[in-house]
Amino acid sequence: MAALDEAKVKHILSTLENLEFGSIVITVHNGEITQIDATEKRRFTLQKSTSNQPTHKYTK
Repeated sequence: MAALDEAKVKHILSTLENLEFGSIVITVHNGEITQIDATEKRRFTLQKSTSNQPTHKYTK
C-alpha cells in the first residue's frame, strides 16, 4: 500500500468535520486515493395543512 498523501488526508478530515448528515466515499485505485465524493443530506420538517381536505388525489 502506498503512503497516504497528507493533503488528501487533511481534505478527508476537513470534509468530515464540516459534514452534519451525509456520506463520504473514498475511491482507491492501486492503493492510492484517486477520488473523494461527499454527499450532504438536508432534511426539512413538513408543515401540516390546516384544511380538512384529503391529501390524496383520488377520493370517493
